[in-house]
Amino acid sequence: MVLQRLAPVIFVLLWSTGWVVAKYASFYADPLTFLALRYAVAAILFYAVCRFSGVRWPRSRQATGHAMVSGIFLHGLYLGMVWWAIGHGVPAALSGIIAGLQPLMTAVAAGLLIGEMLTRLQRLGLILGFCGIAIAVLPNVLTLDASAIPAGPIAVNVLAMVCVTVGTLYQKRFLREGDLRAVATLQYVGALAITLPAAFALEEMRLDYGLPLFLILGWSVLGISMGAVALLLLLIRRGDVSKAASMTYLVPPLAAIEASFLFGETLTLPMIVGTVIVVVGVYLTNRKEVVKAA
Repeated sequence: MVLQRLAPVIFVLLWSTGWVVAKYASFYADPLTFLALRYAVAAILFYAVCRFSGVRWPRSRQATGHAMVSGIFLHGLYLGMVWWAIGHGVPAALSGIIAGLQPLMTAVAAGLLIGEMLTRLQRLGLILGFCGIAIAVLPNVLTLDASAIPAGPIAVNVLAMVCVTVGTLYQKRFLREGDLRAVATLQYVGALAITLPAAFALEEMRLDYGLPLFLILGWSVLGISMGAVALLLLLIRRGDVSKAASMTYLVPPLAAIEASFLFGETLTLPMIVGTVIVVVGVYLTNRKEVVKAA
């Protein structure tokens, strides 16, 4: 019960460190190459956990395929496209606003495809969440030279949000049963199957082996790929996908706060105000409706 209550908070804290990891990792490896290595290690460790825990694997090829396809969208395409876009000129601030589209896209798609309807209060929460992100990072975006931002990587960044939305809905629709540890293992196999060829085709596959790389890889695998993703899968399975997606609104503002401590980046008043609005929006989206007795 305690874990279920704290799961959203722990997920956001762990997932937000992904922005910091991406910045550090770029110093020591090409983005897709690093992600391929991260997925490979995560798949091996999850497999070891499954073997020692006696986890039951999906009984049908169809269930195995569903897990791998969801991994392709949730990890391979989503993170691969975001990291590639940032590495090719999309500023982190602009990427943060684009990331704010994902909960809105998920809410609309969930209503159309799986019949998950939102209350007025929840819709207000989603809108507030997006506005909060805009307030937090828009001042940084306005200082950018629009002509210097490549259109292609921006389109890839937007497409990444479509992929994570598809992956979230796919997970909810086709993976309602089965041990989450086995599902996660297969998801990383699927992610690796698409990321490794992309890295081979698009990059020099640079890896500067040393203690910094291993420390970054260790946190990426244990803290994010295993810890945060396991919690995300739990949130998707136990609740509405729109509510689970709304938690990602907290990631960009929290990542900005972390960056202010780790990289000396300025923590501005709009960031603080925007973060407060995001928190209110997420609360409204995830607030349980009180049913009045007749």
